[in-house]
Amino acid sequence: MIPVRVAKLGLDSASNTYVVVLQERDGDRVLPIWIGRPEAESIAVHVNGVKHARPMTHDLCHALITGLGASLRRIQVTRVQDSTFYAELHLARGGAPIIVDARPSDAIAIALRLDAPMFVHESLLGGDLDEGVPEHVGRDDDSLSAEQLQRHLEHMRPEDFGKFSF
Repeated sequence: MIPVRVAKLGLDSASNTYVVVLQERDGDRVLPIWIGRPEAESIAVHVNGVKHARPMTHDLCHALITGLGASLRRIQVTRVQDSTFYAELHLARGGAPIIVDARPSDAIAIALRLDAPMFVHESLLGGDLDEGVPEHVGRDDDSLSAEQLQRHLEHMRPEDFGKFSF
């Protein structure tokens, strides 16, 4: 497993989908992972230090992990199968290891909140940041700044969340 960090978070204008780009800590290889809007916003909110009056889902996960006396030792992006990435949360509670299956986007958002190391299986890493990511991904004009994110969240309407039936 190779240690990584979040290098970029942006909007892929070709697919209108958010992308988080993980880069190896001591190198140039990257792994772009296309993620959903809620997870992208959660990552951006935390990275930009935006505070909410009530906890978001990944803040709740943080509270559950620590409230149950566990610690997040690391997250691992383990494989890709049928165009789907898989990740694991490696927890410890009372000295006993606990591995929890997770989507990479959720694992990253939780790891950032708990300051846990992130790892990617070496076979998943590609070229360097400029070569391994499409041109339109992660450029400064596509990245979410704290101000842009705040404006975006302030102007959201209920219909922006889509229609749900129970």
